[in-house]
Amino acid sequence: MNREPKDIHALRQNYTRAELDESEVGRNPIQLFKQWFGEAQHTNILEPNAMVLSTVSADLRVHARTVLLKEITESGFVFYTNYESAKAMDIEHSAHVSITFLWKEMERQIRIEGMAQKISVERSEKYFQSRPRGSQLGAWASPQSDIISDRSVLHDNLNELEQKYPEGTQIPIPPQWGGYEITPDFVEFWQGRESRLHDRLAFTTEDGEWKVVRLAP
Repeated sequence: MNREPKDIHALRQNYTRAELDESEVGRNPIQLFKQWFGEAQHTNILEPNAMVLSTVSADLRVHARTVLLKEITESGFVFYTNYESAKAMDIEHSAHVSITFLWKEMERQIRIEGMAQKISVERSEKYFQSRPRGSQLGAWASPQSDIISDRSVLHDNLNELEQKYPEGTQIPIPPQWGGYEITPDFVEFWQGRESRLHDRLAFTTEDGEWKVVRLAP
């Protein structure tokens, strides 16, 4: 059935669920993130840990894609990927990255900017061994970001790997696979409000300390 899109100008939502006040957010954006993330986990949100990772390539093109947050530390946010992927090549060029969480059901968004750095092989290996077997094989089977002729390339690679590592065999971590930790220097919490007068509180660093400022919507 062919359905014409509705008038985009008429797409509008009024936000009324909550408010965001400076007196209630504390002085540690990671702790506030943990609080919001916990609330998101108890809301009917599909993969609340999905985040848009934005990077800049060597030719100054901005690239964005969705990845999954896998750990929140005292100092930052961890995700895993192929170190030979396009995103990894971007990070090699510039470690300055941005991640964005959008939880529409809660009328909330969080923007985080900071520096991405590879975590230790030991930490990456520990997480890799906790992954489902299929995900472990997939990390080996996919030459991430490379051009392939069709899906048969992936299936052929997977079949070979299943023979190489039969059920019950430990699968080693690929040498080109591991984690990055993003250490933030800017975090903005956005809460939707009525009449587009949204609440925006930004945490910025000054002399190693966090301070909170309110931004106009």
